[in-house]
Amino acid sequence: MLSDKIKVGDVHSPKRALMKAAGYTDAQIKKPLIGVVNSFNEIVPGHVHLNAISRAVKDGILASGGTPMEFNTIAVCDGIAMGHEGMKYSLCTRELIADCIECMALAHAFDALVFIPNCDKVVPGMLMAAARLNLPSIFISGGPMLSLPYYDKDPNKYLDLNNVFEAVGGVMTQAVTQDELNYIENNACPTCGSCSGMFTANSMNCLCEVLGIALPGNGTVPAVYSKRIHLAKSAGEQIMYLLENNIRAKDILTQDALYNALAVDMALGCSTNSALHLAAIAYEAGLEFDLQKINQISSMTPNLCKLAPAGA
Repeated sequence: MLSDKIKVGDVHSPKRALMKAAGYTDAQIKKPLIGVVNSFNEIVPGHVHLNAISRAVKDGILASGGTPMEFNTIAVCDGIAMGHEGMKYSLCTRELIADCIECMALAHAFDALVFIPNCDKVVPGMLMAAARLNLPSIFISGGPMLSLPYYDKDPNKYLDLNNVFEAVGGVMTQAVTQDELNYIENNACPTCGSCSGMFTANSMNCLCEVLGIALPGNGTVPAVYSKRIHLAKSAGEQIMYLLENNIRAKDILTQDALYNALAVDMALGCSTNSALHLAAIAYEAGLEFDLQKINQISSMTPNLCKLAPAGA
C-alpha cells in the first residue's frame, strides 16, 4: 500500500503517534487509508448537504475494510459571485482545488480517493487532481436540486434559477409584478443541490458518469432523494474494489472515454463550459484534445433532448 510509507516499521512510529492523536486506532491505521475529498460549506446550495454524502461514503469504506480520512476543499457559487468582482475568483478556484488535493493526497500518502464535488469549478478541479495523482479514484456528487411547477401561472412550467434572472428583467420592463418576482424568488430553488438545469455543474456531473469515474445516477439522482445516500455508500464500497484491483484514474480517463463524454455532451446539450473543463482535464491526463474533434463529434451526434436553459 502507498500508505505503508507513513505507517509501517519502527521508523514511522512518530507518524503513527500523530494519527493516534487524531483518534485512529492501530487496527484502523493498518487498513488502507482512503482520502475523502469533501467540498462542503454553508454558502453554496449544492454543497450545504455534502456532510451527509460524506458520512455515507465513509460508511461504505468502513463496511468494505478501509479507513476513511476526510478533508475539505473550497467551493464558489457562480450564481452568488456573478455581477460583482467576486466572479473574478470563480475559474481560478479550479486550479486551487486541484493543487490543494494534490498537496493533501501526497503529503499524507493516501491509498485511494473518493471525491465529493457538486458545483461548477469543483467537479473539473477534482477531475484534474484525480488525473494528476493517478490513484484509485471515484466521484460522487451532491446531486441536482428539485424543480417545482409554477402553480399560480402554469403548472406545466417548472421553475429554475434562470426564471429569477428573467423575472428581474421583467420587473424592469413592467412585464412582471413585484409579487410575481417574489413568488419566483421563493420557489425557483426549493431544495439543496446543484441548480436545476443543464448548467456547468449538472453537465460535468453527468459527464463523470460517461467518463466512467462515477457510478450510474451520479448526475441525475436529486440531492434530496434517499437514493443519493445509497449511491454514496456504493461509491465508498466501490473505491475499495478499485484499490484492490489497482484500477487507477488514468485507467478510466482514457482517450475513448473523453470522446464518449463529448458525444454525450452534444446529445444532452450540456454547458459550453464543458469544452473549457474537458480540455484542462485532458491536459492533466496526458490526452489529446483537438478543438476540431469537438466539431467532428458534434456533426455526428444529434441533440436528443432540450433541457433548460436550452429549452423546455
